Amino acid sequence: MLAAEMEKELRAALLARRADSERRLAALTGHFQDIVDATAHSNVDDEHDPEGATIAFERSQVDALARDVRHDLEDIDAALARLDHGSYGACEVCGQQIAVERLRVRPAARTCVGCAAGRSRA
Repeated sequence: MLAAEMEKELRAALLARRADSERRLAALTGHFQDIVDATAHSNVDDEHDPEGATIAFERSQVDALARDVRHDLEDIDAALARLDHGSYGACEVCGQQIAVERLRVRPAARTCVGCAAGRSRA
């Protein structure tokens, strides 16, 4: 069980990361739309463009980054839910308390270092 001050600190860290992730997602979504808009009325054959990466590749990269941010948001929301339900900080594999140092670095962590590394805790 986390002390109230530590819980408050970790909640603030999660909320700050959530706000940052929302900003990144908005920027990526805007960039993706810019790519689409820029090519909407073009008949450029980007598959054979000698200038480098294709527009499709660029769209794919931005989409992959946006998916990663959405996944981060899901992890953060799950951690906030665990905080609300009193199960935050417990390893989902072994049930032991996750070290506060790990939670400070990765506030959305679901497992302790040992379980994350695949080692059994004896």
